[in-house]
Amino acid sequence: MKSDIEIAQEAKMKPIVEVAKLLDIPEDDLELYGKYKAKLSDEYIDSVKNNKNGKLVLVTAINPTPAGEGKTTTTVGLGEALGRMGKKAVIALREPSLGPCFGIKGGAAGGGYAQVVPMEDLNLHFTGDFHAITSANNLLAALLDNHIQQGNQLGIDTRSVVWKRCLDMNDRALRNIVIGLGAKADGVVREDHFVITVASEIMAILCLADDMNDLKERLGKIVVAYNYEGAPVTAKDLGAVGSMAALLKDALKPNLIQTLENTPAIVHGGPFANIAHGCNSVRATKTALKIADYCITEAGFGADLGAEKFLDIKCRMANLKPDAIVLVATVRALKYNGGVAKEDLSKENLDALKKGIVNLEKHIENLQKYDVPVVVTLNSFVTDTKAETDFVETFCKERGCNFALSEVWEKGGEGGIELAKAVLETLETKESHFHTLYADDLSLEQKIETIAKEIYGADGVNYSSTAKNQLKKLKDLGFSNMPVCVAKTQYSLSDDPKLLGRPEHFNIEVRECYVSAGAGFVVVITGAIMTMPGLPKAPAALGIDVIDNKITGLF
Repeated sequence: MKSDIEIAQEAKMKPIVEVAKLLDIPEDDLELYGKYKAKLSDEYIDSVKNNKNGKLVLVTAINPTPAGEGKTTTTVGLGEALGRMGKKAVIALREPSLGPCFGIKGGAAGGGYAQVVPMEDLNLHFTGDFHAITSANNLLAALLDNHIQQGNQLGIDTRSVVWKRCLDMNDRALRNIVIGLGAKADGVVREDHFVITVASEIMAILCLADDMNDLKERLGKIVVAYNYEGAPVTAKDLGAVGSMAALLKDALKPNLIQTLENTPAIVHGGPFANIAHGCNSVRATKTALKIADYCITEAGFGADLGAEKFLDIKCRMANLKPDAIVLVATVRALKYNGGVAKEDLSKENLDALKKGIVNLEKHIENLQKYDVPVVVTLNSFVTDTKAETDFVETFCKERGCNFALSEVWEKGGEGGIELAKAVLETLETKESHFHTLYADDLSLEQKIETIAKEIYGADGVNYSSTAKNQLKKLKDLGFSNMPVCVAKTQYSLSDDPKLLGRPEHFNIEVRECYVSAGAGFVVVITGAIMTMPGLPKAPAALGIDVIDNKITGLF
């Protein structure tokens, strides 16, 4: 079998103007980035706003394991399958971060014969959106420190600066730093921090903004620090909004590319789901719904993270209502949750499957709490046995879910026909009565505890003394009505990555809380989660090269 990058590099891509014709997008409404990438113009997005919405299908997954699940691959393959069936479908994805590309996880273009292309462009610089977000973030940081240096008229308490610099790279050495060292002209000495770009509030704001006016309003609300009286100081107070918006002007426009089978894909924005809200942009999703009969989108990591945030944050803010949810699992991952070592996952083991399927069971239960129909799909591996797949199918149907096997990694859209039929049947026969998990008027503690108990299965929540004080301050400042965005390990339903399956009798440990006032949510940091990841002992970067002017080693 060829590698993902080899398959992608052999793809017969159509010029993006031809792909756009499949969605009736005029060439004049495309802002071209070469032959195979384009941004959709603001004028075009405005022109389709009154169109009828298509069906919104969310793709999510069980908790990720080293065995692999293939959520993005399934999303792409489902879109390709619908295209093969003559349906007008568009895929709406997030943009990859350079951190995982050069770290351990790899890119985010799908895999096998269910990929979006050009794969190298997408996984590296793409159309420069992440660079623009990084620049806007760091411009605000520079203006903040310059204000302090130039007399500090706003009375900023340098011990209460909360805005952090960012970089789209895994670099643990930047988590905690000291700035302003040197001469008096080199700035005021203080402790500072970096987060990875996908954790920046600017990323969240870009992904939740409806248009430029909304973007600027949100940018102005960013809390960068507190003054000596404890009152928040915002980006608007610093006069930073206009220049930040200028940097983000083009990044606000969604990007159009294609799959290996030339199915249109709108790829825009990229917050991680373990440390941010994990969804592509509202603008991209809303536009996709207006120009296609079916919008297939995904949310990051497992359903306890990405799907919960898609449903409780993105849908709440953007007034979106999913019509169906596809939950991706693999026999291998379920056996891994049942205690089988990675090297033994190819052997049939029904006992381990029965033990590990409780992880899938919990995700099914969680998604059904939102009253949206669920389709479970098994991403097929050649080592799966009929007894194993039959057991999972029966298990899912007993819980009221449609079920389908997916072979999109090996066969592309053809391998997704069974899944596409199951999704279409679900859309035709089952109604979605979507609602959020919690109400706006609950306290922040009640919202956190609702997610912890209902979604993670925790007995309760423990708050550090720091978190308690922060929550009280956020309440006093009037931020209680916001939804919460929980930063938590992706590997477990709990906040302990080692607890696989369906953990019981545990508490969630909240160590820090802060407001992303521009994004419109309160961030809750749990366990040992880091907003600036580090590289592994053998980073993927060591295997990436350029040979004969071709990039190799990306995956």
